[in-house]
Amino acid sequence: MSSASEARTLLARFNLRARKSLGQNFLVDDAALDRIVAAADLIPADTVLEIGPGLGALTRRLAQAAGRVIAVEIDENLIPVLRHTLTGYPNVEIVHGDILELDPARLVGELHPQTPRLRGGQADHPIARPRDHATTRPPDYPTTRLSHYKVVANLPYYITSAVIRHLLEAPARPSLLILTVQLEVAQRLVAGPGDMSLVAVGVQFYGTPVIVERIKAESFYPAPKVDSAVVRIDVHALPPVEVRDVDQFFAVTRAGFGQKRKQLHNSLRIGLSLPAEVVEAALAKAGIDPKRRAETLALDEWAALAEALADMK
Repeated sequence: MSSASEARTLLARFNLRARKSLGQNFLVDDAALDRIVAAADLIPADTVLEIGPGLGALTRRLAQAAGRVIAVEIDENLIPVLRHTLTGYPNVEIVHGDILELDPARLVGELHPQTPRLRGGQADHPIARPRDHATTRPPDYPTTRLSHYKVVANLPYYITSAVIRHLLEAPARPSLLILTVQLEVAQRLVAGPGDMSLVAVGVQFYGTPVIVERIKAESFYPAPKVDSAVVRIDVHALPPVEVRDVDQFFAVTRAGFGQKRKQLHNSLRIGLSLPAEVVEAALAKAGIDPKRRAETLALDEWAALAEALADMK
């Protein structure tokens, strides 16, 4: 929909209301929608995985620019709305399901070509995967980045981190993500040393995030309480830092951030259940002051620390 009034009309037609429990705030600003599509740099060869298509306003624009759009909607009540608004777009496939319960590789049909593709916006059943599938990957590095697979998503704050990790640790990674998230979340994703968080480390290990633009709360219907921002994440073909074991790297970073307000040597000792002397020796080998806090470390320092700890075993 191109305006709040049109969104209200469409919801009324299907006897629906925006669901707060699902974080439903539909973007209704035409200019913002157009800028999101522009940020994705779409070409006809691209396959777009759209998460949270809502009423289909952005989906239509994506379908006009890309060759194929897979729109994953968790709210089954919106499936009839999407079928209505996306009539005439045969390159759109509607999938009803929770993206965290779906295998992105199967959705885009790249790693599992035997999987039936869902054509013409008619499918509304989930393609299931084992819950632990997203974390199954070779220790020497992730997965395969697909140059013509891109993600566009409008994410509620409470699932932002989980969805990003799910997509970036999947067997087939997108080349690009365009995420509309709360402004505060966007600022955390792009933060540098001094303000780093666990999610920032994770995102920046897999890609380069930048804030494309800020979107005012009144650009949504219903309007949320805070502004949002569009974040573009260009996914690395290879990590910017060298690590022997991705799981070990993230185990160390989780431990480092696990004890808020504690100095790094204490956080690591508690989080990794290691003797103090082992932790302090690893920090010394990595050239890191044990009194520093997790938010001050850069990505290369985390990598050096993970390697130093691995050598202590």
